[in-house]
Amino acid sequence: MIQFHFLGNNLNSFTLTRRSLSLVLLSLGLGLAACSESVAKSDVVSLDFARAEHEAGRVVLIDIREPSEHATGVAKGVQLLPMRQMSTRLSEIPPADGKPVLLICNTQNRSSATLRALREKGYAHVRYVDGGMSEWARRNWPMVKPGG
Repeated sequence: MIQFHFLGNNLNSFTLTRRSLSLVLLSLGLGLAACSESVAKSDVVSLDFARAEHEAGRVVLIDIREPSEHATGVAKGVQLLPMRQMSTRLSEIPPADGKPVLLICNTQNRSSATLRALREKGYAHVRYVDGGMSEWARRNWPMVKPGG
């Protein structure tokens, strides 16, 4: 049992069990995590939205998977820009005055991390796709070989 004492308050002390303390600390941690510099919900788009917007020509879809992954198939018309090459090829990301940019990887882990890095460099018009190309393939959506 842990006791806390507060001066100048009507409650002079209260007692927390380990379980209560754990719950308090967990809640505090989750609250702080929600306020941290993580990706906001507005930074994420659904796979359905990404496909519809890409096929309508309203966004630039950038596949940041590695070349060996691209070889398994890509969405037709996607721009290929492997994550490992991003820092040396930043000029290939369309500017903010053009179409919105969506990043897609295999699941969304790399694209969300890449988004955070791009935000630090001022790319506010970039978002990432939830689900990624693994979900695209699972849904049997059209894919082509790179360059096709």
